[in-house]
Amino acid sequence: MFVLFLLAVGLSVPAYPQAGYSPGQPGAAPPPMVSLPQTFNGSVPVGKATAEPLVLSLKEAIERGLKQNLGAVLSEFSIRGARGEKWRELSSLLPNAQYYLSETASQIDLATLGFRTPLFPRVIGPFGYIDTRATLSETFFDWNLINRARSAGASLEAAKFSYQDARDIVVLAVGNSYLQTVAGAARVDTSVAQQATAQALYDLARDQLKAGLSPAIDVLRAQVELETRNQQVIVARNDYEKEKLMLGRVIGLPPGQQVTLSDKALYEPMEAWTLDQALDRAYATRPDYLSARASLRAAELARRAAGAEYLPSIGFTGDYGDAGVTPGQSHGVFDASVRLTVPIFQGNRVHGDVLIAQAALDQSRAQVENLRGQVDYDVRAAFLDLQAAKERVAVARTNVSLADETLKQSQDRFRAGVTNNVEVVQAQDAVASADEALISSLYAYDLAKISLARAVGNAEVGVAEYLKGK
Repeated sequence: MFVLFLLAVGLSVPAYPQAGYSPGQPGAAPPPMVSLPQTFNGSVPVGKATAEPLVLSLKEAIERGLKQNLGAVLSEFSIRGARGEKWRELSSLLPNAQYYLSETASQIDLATLGFRTPLFPRVIGPFGYIDTRATLSETFFDWNLINRARSAGASLEAAKFSYQDARDIVVLAVGNSYLQTVAGAARVDTSVAQQATAQALYDLARDQLKAGLSPAIDVLRAQVELETRNQQVIVARNDYEKEKLMLGRVIGLPPGQQVTLSDKALYEPMEAWTLDQALDRAYATRPDYLSARASLRAAELARRAAGAEYLPSIGFTGDYGDAGVTPGQSHGVFDASVRLTVPIFQGNRVHGDVLIAQAALDQSRAQVENLRGQVDYDVRAAFLDLQAAKERVAVARTNVSLADETLKQSQDRFRAGVTNNVEVVQAQDAVASADEALISSLYAYDLAKISLARAVGNAEVGVAEYLKGK
């Protein structure tokens, strides 16, 4: 039977189907297993569709998603912005040099300057001169600028961790979509098998009617069951094709590209982890938590920078060049000054900056503590989901065996004329429900592994690790 493979994309998965979902029934589909930001359901497609279907493993799908998924692409751009912000803040502490060349023509009315005497001509000029020089300015010490630059550096680190977190989410999104597609293929296979069983029952009922061994109602009942299974096949195939389209959207395949999934591995039990081990790893490696801590550090430095606006600063400004009426009638000129700037009164602007920075710092602290609690919740929930899904798989496998045996005995009893085909139809429905429960439980188990990989961090490595049962 067609079973699920993947286990590497950590999204929250309910342990049991939601209300309104009836496994094994035509048109039934499992409830949404994952909630993601909308950007991670899109991508930047590349290339052109080929005539031949593209064969994709889970690993290949994840690699494509990490390159083309919209969430990862946008997050990578945010690193560039944070890097630019860092350099902008740092530029205030680095030497700033310029060169300029100017040629000036001027005429001055001395009366406007207060010279109203016959001893001086009223108008001087027009005259002209050339001035060319290089300027240099540098801040020797400004605690405000220093902390602003350090804060921008911490923000850049936060952006890098956020990018890694976005990659983990991409792994989750791709893994979930791949798993859903594999599950869709499994549902197609089981629905086709149930269709064949229903066809066999219909043929048997019709033969027995001709032989006078069963009433016409058995044929009608078998025909209704057959049409029901035909409808189920149509719906399952349609859902499977849409799931493949969604997978293509997530990983950035060209529009219209057909795919074939190569990973259809069997259930792999996972080695036991302790909860404490998982929590320690999560706090050490989970990128969204590390990003929040880096953002907190940036907020602390920004608060220091705001308070440092009360402090003096020391800097240098100088220039050297050549000035004169013409290049041949010029002489070297220069200015050089060291300045000490002492803030005295700034209209409470600094006080306002301190209040704003302190509010941002308090918010960052609250967010870090909240995320620490979220990490604890995610790891514990992933453990619970993994254990529940493991138990569901065991129960579902037993139920499939029992349902298959019940169907076999019901068919034998109907064939022998001991009972009508109501019993057989009911047994077929039980087999369909058992098959759906097994598909859903295998999907839930694999997805629970992915959820654990996401919860502890570094899902890119964790996916391959957990899928192999390690």
